Amino acid sequence: MKKIIYILSLFILLACGSANAQKYNTHRVKSGETIESIAKKHKVSASDIYKLNPDSRKKINVNSILIIPKAGSVASTKTTVTSEKEKVVENVFDRYQKHKTKRKETLYSISKKYDVDIEDIKKHNKFLYANNLRKGDKLQIPIYKKVITYVTVPEVVVAENTTYVVQPKEGKWRLAYKYGITVQELEALNPNMPNILQPGQTINVPNLETDKVKTIEAEYSYYKVLPKEGFYRLKVKLGIEQADLERLNPELTTTGLKEGMILKVPLDTSVNTTEFEITSSDTISKNLDFVNLSNKVTDYNVKNIALMLPFTLNIINTDSIYDTKNKIKNDRTLAITLDFYTGTLVAFDSLKKLGINLKVDVYDTQNRLSEVNTIVRRNDFSATHAIIGPLLSGNFNAVASALESDNVPIISPIVKTVNLGTNVFQSRPNDDNLKAKIVDYFKADSTAQIVVISDRNNKATSTMLKGRFTNAKLVSSRLDKKTQKDAYYIVEQDLIDVIKPGNNVVFLETDNAGFVSNVTSILNGLQIEGTKITLTTTNKNNAFEDDEVSNYHLSNLHFTYPSINKILNSESSNSFVEQYKKLYNTSPNAYAIRGFDITMDVVLRLVTSQNLFESVDYSPSTSYIENKFSYKKKPFGGFYNESVYLVQYNALEIEEIKQ
Repeated sequence: MKKIIYILSLFILLACGSANAQKYNTHRVKSGETIESIAKKHKVSASDIYKLNPDSRKKINVNSILIIPKAGSVASTKTTVTSEKEKVVENVFDRYQKHKTKRKETLYSISKKYDVDIEDIKKHNKFLYANNLRKGDKLQIPIYKKVITYVTVPEVVVAENTTYVVQPKEGKWRLAYKYGITVQELEALNPNMPNILQPGQTINVPNLETDKVKTIEAEYSYYKVLPKEGFYRLKVKLGIEQADLERLNPELTTTGLKEGMILKVPLDTSVNTTEFEITSSDTISKNLDFVNLSNKVTDYNVKNIALMLPFTLNIINTDSIYDTKNKIKNDRTLAITLDFYTGTLVAFDSLKKLGINLKVDVYDTQNRLSEVNTIVRRNDFSATHAIIGPLLSGNFNAVASALESDNVPIISPIVKTVNLGTNVFQSRPNDDNLKAKIVDYFKADSTAQIVVISDRNNKATSTMLKGRFTNAKLVSSRLDKKTQKDAYYIVEQDLIDVIKPGNNVVFLETDNAGFVSNVTSILNGLQIEGTKITLTTTNKNNAFEDDEVSNYHLSNLHFTYPSINKILNSESSNSFVEQYKKLYNTSPNAYAIRGFDITMDVVLRLVTSQNLFESVDYSPSTSYIENKFSYKKKPFGGFYNESVYLVQYNALEIEEIKQ
């Protein structure tokens, strides 16, 4: 009996020893599984899986191999997993099978018929995300072929960690560089780390000796390695030889290039892509209030983009340079179109250099509704990932309505108001958003004495402001004594009675340039020691830019207003401006910049999310050269951009007010 007990005890000890020798399992991801469900299955935490599989924080693919710590083995702070060969069976897209839905068919029955997942059917037929399957629906069924490969599960070393207190101006890039790890590895060490690090926050970092912690040097720039980038691609993009990169970054000789790695590069290094890729040491944490999508690309499949713009080629005499120039000069819509289009071309080039694959179709709407209807009728847009345009409301609404049943996203680039169908993205904030932004801004200043000056055409705005600022003083433009029509002026005494010592905020509501000139001149004369006057408006229109209005007066009054875009500093330099000047021998105007910004945003949202609709939650706020985007969904409708800038005249320059 004792012998039996001894043998059983020995068996248990040997079994325990074997378990300690192998503390890790591998897991092949199945369809529908998530990190959380896999962690629950293996009785470990999601953070344990992230530590050993940093890339899984972005996305996990079906049939990919994850390294899973055995339950109870994750307490160790330093562990090595040896490499081994794994057989991987992948389903690789081969072709589409056309399928017309029959009566009583369901997504489930169709998925079984073609042996594909329901989610795969939806992915390739995007209208199914918003609509039920109906008889007669034409579907594209993805057909996959099985490909067997053998991959090496790499050796994984989880280094001993320590804690670190985040210092001012330190972001993920800066800390990843200091500790010689990738951004993804830093995130794996801190599964719950927010996108924006706050000074004083405690995070986990590798436990390095003090002399091995690198410092950010002002005389260098820093570059984040993108997916699938090798030394040759970096040479083409940055103009730096491999030997020079290794000299500046000695760890490359042992680790090689890794996605998310931060490299030190010469300060004068330039790259013709986006302003996000390369950054100097003092701006490495720039734009942290917004999601930087250029560093989050996960989808390198081809994206189908359509542009619908009114080039009006049907009425342009291309044989005559004089006639063409004259047409562009006199046709404002055409001029805006061409400016916008040049911006999109620079964006497409920048996206290509990020490794993003695009198929772009350009349609001339001819600024005619009949042509728009013809384009929609003769072309199949069901596989189009996004449509930018048409520019004008009537044409845009027609396209959006026609493609709503297919759930094709369509982006309104310029106009203030369009019909917000379920597939519509209105990229320009509307007037209500602009008004609300400026009102809320001054509403927060309890010291401000509010004065509202308006002409007779803007009485409604004046009344609205009185409702928001109950103590506001109202001043109206004077009437012509003979005609009793608006004379668009006031006299100094009208303001002496309402402007008081201290902080005065004056709303000027008009679209008459003469009235703007009259009011600003008087206000400047009343701004004496002890009396501060800030000029503002809910509607900054062309009247405020008229030659009759003094920019000196506006600057002296710190003219503040809401805007759909911030003004690019004339002395600023970034890769977009440089590339644009090189291509077109001129500086980009607001429409060219908007073309660039919208195109970058749409495509980057597509390659970092499942689709444009899901990007609204995944990437709530994005910012580019002059424009920012934060989409909100209208109940039972589409999406509108609520991002508004506040800008201010200061020392004869227009500056963004940080909010």
